[in-house]
Amino acid sequence: MILPTRTDPSVIGRWWWTVDRWMLLALLTLSVIGILMVVAASPAVAERLGLESFHFVRRQFIYFMPALAVMIGVSLLTPLAIRRVAVVGLVVALLGLLATLVIGHEVNGASRWIKLGAFVVQPSEFVKPTLAVATAWMLAEQQKNEEFPGYIVAAILLALALTMLILQPDFGMAVVVGAVCFAQLFMGGMPTTWVAVLVVVGLGGVSLAYVLLPHVASRIDRFLDPASGDSYQVDKAMEAFSNGGVLGRGPGEGVVKFVLPDAHSDFIFAVVGEEFGLFAGLAIVALFAFIVLRGFYRMFQERNMFVLMATGGLLVQFGAQAIVNMGVNVRLLPAKGMTLPFISYGGSSLLALALTMGMVLGLTRRRSGRGLSL
Repeated sequence: MILPTRTDPSVIGRWWWTVDRWMLLALLTLSVIGILMVVAASPAVAERLGLESFHFVRRQFIYFMPALAVMIGVSLLTPLAIRRVAVVGLVVALLGLLATLVIGHEVNGASRWIKLGAFVVQPSEFVKPTLAVATAWMLAEQQKNEEFPGYIVAAILLALALTMLILQPDFGMAVVVGAVCFAQLFMGGMPTTWVAVLVVVGLGGVSLAYVLLPHVASRIDRFLDPASGDSYQVDKAMEAFSNGGVLGRGPGEGVVKFVLPDAHSDFIFAVVGEEFGLFAGLAIVALFAFIVLRGFYRMFQERNMFVLMATGGLLVQFGAQAIVNMGVNVRLLPAKGMTLPFISYGGSSLLALALTMGMVLGLTRRRSGRGLSL
């Protein structure tokens, strides 16, 4: 492969010498690990469900190439173009959320998916990145012009998203979306008084959900006292880590995946722990940490408030999703159905994460003048 020279004036040439190649390499490494782990974990799940052994593997490959194209394609865009893509994407994602309440495909009592032929789409996955960018735009515009109702528009968009997420119900996703918005407000210089008010409101919302939503109360109760209810998947995940030890049992030698219902998705990190051991798990944690910290390093070189808050929100979302997934696997957090970015099986999740990190790569490209118009 011949790499572009620094004097190459083409779109690809300019992209190659301005994009964060270290972050791109880390993301591609995560993606390769994800394919290998889906190959390792999913056949056992497919056979248990009466499907062909490589059913999930084939579907993940079908999603992988479009996801890679989305990530690279979006990273080629200017911040202005990324903002436009996010706004259009948010409108479509919110309409998708609304559609789930009417024609949603129900799984385990929740209507979070829309069935399109042989494929199932989860609109809430696309709300996260697009809302983060749209909110950053509104907050940045408010700071440039105090008469612009940016805070109000951002609050309305957030309220719409949270309401539809809770109605699905998907309280865990609502918490992540709210936390990302809070992080953006904090980065945007929100007064300390408002920070305290929002913290109190957030804690009040969690308390209200505990009282009013039985499934939320059940998950929290089982986290605080595993004996109070069914904690089968988390127990099996902990068993997998115990079996794996420091170096693991070896590729394909894991046994917990044969009885762990979500071994290919929400609990794929447990399969990593059993087959490849503690060091492999820590290496994946380090890879996620590198991507987030590298993103913040590039972000803090930025002077444009929109780019700052959009990148920060996207990185918080990416890091929070990884922390929640791995925290659930090792019983540090209450159970929540959330995929491990770029590693778990899941088409909507993979495409939405590709969009998320494509935006991060695009926003953190080195640009002359650090403006929106490049």
